Amino acid sequence: MGLLGRGLPYRFFKAIERYQYSVANVIGVQTPANVPYFEAWALQSGRRVEVLQNWLAEAPDLGCSISVANGPLAGRTIFVYAGNMGVAQGMGILIDLAERLHGRRDIGFLFVGRGSDAKLLREEAKGRGLDNIVFHDEVEPSEISGLYAQCHAGIVALDPRHKTHNIPGKFVSYMQGALPVLASINPGNDLAEIIEREGVGRVCTDHSVDTLQRLAEDLVGEIMRDTNMAARCRALSARLFAPEAVVKQITAALAG
Repeated sequence: MGLLGRGLPYRFFKAIERYQYSVANVIGVQTPANVPYFEAWALQSGRRVEVLQNWLAEAPDLGCSISVANGPLAGRTIFVYAGNMGVAQGMGILIDLAERLHGRRDIGFLFVGRGSDAKLLREEAKGRGLDNIVFHDEVEPSEISGLYAQCHAGIVALDPRHKTHNIPGKFVSYMQGALPVLASINPGNDLAEIIEREGVGRVCTDHSVDTLQRLAEDLVGEIMRDTNMAARCRALSARLFAPEAVVKQITAALAG
């Protein structure tokens, strides 16, 4: 049972948070849009705020218990979603998208994971007769590289009601796996600017299935045409999200 489950009040955790900030020389935040939350306080206290990217070590392809080639989506361009399926992800729009693209027999959706909405999503897809979606329970982390090697694009989903900004670990893992992304995220999220600037996918911020369908079809076309897209994903991963880059930033902060 976690500390919250033991009845400790919210103010207890806020006090810990304030103490951590008070003893820190440098505060790391995930995206530039998070800097203003701390900027005024940092100026007053003489502390620095820096963007510290998420990071992920390289993982070898050890294979995967899921075989796309031996399943109902064989031969299609595969959009994969691997991770939690809950309220925070707002994945209902992805079921709507799959329904819109049901007539595209060259496109398939693979959802891997668990969460509070997983059963509901499965039932909704079954109720609509969507044979272009396949669901699997979560796999071991060591199988993720093998899973991504069988797919063509990764899906990032965030409920549009989110107000803060973050670079999901899922996005980082897709970049490492050389998968361009189709993202449905909250308006103003810094992730949109990264995806568009780096040319590593398509991003929808209006939570419209019309927009998402157009972007998904655009992305499929670009994946077929642009042989450098996978390389751009890997290059972004190495430049921003490799542990080596983060270690250099942290050690520089400690030295300063």
